[in-house]
Amino acid sequence: MRYQDIAKPKLFLVVRAFRSKNFRLFFVGQGLSLVGTWMQQIAVGWLVYRMTGSAFILGLVGFAGQAPAILLTPIAGVMADRLNRHRLLILLQVLSMLQALGLAFLTLSGRVTILHLFVLSLILGVLSSFEVPTRQSFLLDTLERREDLGNAIALNSFLFNTARLLGPSVAGLVIAVAGEGLCFLINGVSFFAVIIALLCMRIPRKEAPSGRLGVLPGLKEGFAYTFRFAPIRYTLLLVALVSLAGMPYLVLMPVFAKDSLGGGPETLGFLMGASGSGALLGALYLASRPSIVGTNRRITGAALTFGLSLILFSLSRSIVLSLFLMFTTGLSMIAVLASANTAVQTLAEEDKRGRVVALYVLSLAGTMPLGSLFAGAAAHHIGASMTLGLGGTACILAAFLFYLKLPVIREQVQPSHSR
Repeated sequence: MRYQDIAKPKLFLVVRAFRSKNFRLFFVGQGLSLVGTWMQQIAVGWLVYRMTGSAFILGLVGFAGQAPAILLTPIAGVMADRLNRHRLLILLQVLSMLQALGLAFLTLSGRVTILHLFVLSLILGVLSSFEVPTRQSFLLDTLERREDLGNAIALNSFLFNTARLLGPSVAGLVIAVAGEGLCFLINGVSFFAVIIALLCMRIPRKEAPSGRLGVLPGLKEGFAYTFRFAPIRYTLLLVALVSLAGMPYLVLMPVFAKDSLGGGPETLGFLMGASGSGALLGALYLASRPSIVGTNRRITGAALTFGLSLILFSLSRSIVLSLFLMFTTGLSMIAVLASANTAVQTLAEEDKRGRVVALYVLSLAGTMPLGSLFAGAAAHHIGASMTLGLGGTACILAAFLFYLKLPVIREQVQPSHSR
């Protein structure tokens, strides 16, 4: 980070990645598309439950959309490193658009069945398994200055959480007025925004890496590099532990809204809104940081705060206190994830960045379904409060273990930061 950048106003620091035209295009196009994506996710769940009334089938369709990531994300990382990320991302967005438009056609024509929803959710899960790591590793390609990467990731997190707040709200209104099919159609049309943005970009051509183009050698090389390099290894382990033990708080939220706080759907909405608001503020805070210096300290502090907030929330019986704790939970959660994303992308070598990002996505998204499964089973036997308290304790323990490894991380990080 240049001195004159640090001396500029705070507002400039928050949006400094917008200096790059390609990132501006990507931000606007992706923002419109993400709102449509969240609308479709809500509409699919509502349509499945309306057609079947079965929570099991609802979970089965949801699993179909998540399961491919566990197997395919590492392979997607190899593809992101071996192929042109720009062209690959355009192809994946076009295929995702066709999936949404196909779902819209079946629903609006009255032909949709549960089998259609299951298969199309599975197809979207496969596409997302390749799209997410490709999109995340493509962020650096959109920037003119590498030092803006942390800001770009924070702004991307802000965009994602804004869409997470807007999309479900808009979807609820659209479903009430016109039905689920229109949500799918809107999502399909929204892909035009990101596709046009990608087509308008001018990404410098890079030479394709030579040798070892096979998937299996690429996977082996990516795993070996990631777990041999201590800063990336310990960061991914922290993300995996926090995701496994702490992120299931989202699944258990209806239990706390109803049983612990004696509320209803509106209480659940307030709690989720407080968490989302905290995530937005956390993303803006990270975007305002002038450089990546202190990233590992922020990861440690945020993981500690996340675990402590979960423990206190599990004990709270006050709606006001619970809302505050949900706010700090959302803020610290995004601080952990976005800071960890920045760390691994900054440190990864260019020809391995796609695979490193894929393993980051796997450590986050791959452990969440398992965490939700364990949390549900544990809550059934020992109660939601005890389950969440133990999850928060595990997050604090993970933060402490990461803190103990900071000397080793700093020692190996220094040469990479110098480069």
